[in-house]
Amino acid sequence: MRLVVGMTGATGAAIGVRLLQHLAELSSVETHLVISRWARSTIELETGLTVREVTALADEVYAPEDQGAKISSGSFRTDGMVIVPCSMKTLAGIRTGYADGLVCQAADVVLKERGRLVLVARETPLSEIHLENMLALSRMGAAIVPPMPAFYNHPQTVDDIVEHITTRILDQFNLPSPAAERWAGIRPARAARPAPAEQNTTTSPTSPKDPSWLTTTSAASSTPSTGKANSCA
Repeated sequence: MRLVVGMTGATGAAIGVRLLQHLAELSSVETHLVISRWARSTIELETGLTVREVTALADEVYAPEDQGAKISSGSFRTDGMVIVPCSMKTLAGIRTGYADGLVCQAADVVLKERGRLVLVARETPLSEIHLENMLALSRMGAAIVPPMPAFYNHPQTVDDIVEHITTRILDQFNLPSPAAERWAGIRPARAARPAPAEQNTTTSPTSPKDPSWLTTTSAASSTPSTGKANSCA
């Protein structure tokens, strides 16, 4: 698989880094990375890593303004692109086809080639403009995957939350995430119900099959009548 990864200046750089770490562990995935100018600042601010350390995780790296890069053309075949995190500026640029940088240009290529485009859109609260842009891109075929935390897996650290979101991104490309904690339902799975025993022909079809009920009924039926009138009469 050949996958393009874009990182922009929105907060959430740790998610992009963790995704690259996962992809680097998959020998079947070839990653092509482009980091925007402001993403470089966000990476150092939020992760403590240098840009050089992050780019070392990818197979090929491109400058953010390199419109002559391989990934700027549809003739360079890929299996899709993920932008993580994706700023609202980038989102708007992709929606309108304003490909002024390589991140938007590569995304534009994926859309026109009907490829898989995953946008990890990061902003809160969301304005009407943001929502309209996301809806429009969803209708164009892009997957909008906001970095929403889950709490059913009882996260203990920020790393747990980042790991869960990264797993949901990998799911978009059917890539494995062995450490993922998947939803398994609220109750444990019950064993298959055994086949019902053959019905006793001496028992009324409408009678419960619980032995204690039969005992109680038998005892009640043998109690002498008190002579009182039936209350339902």
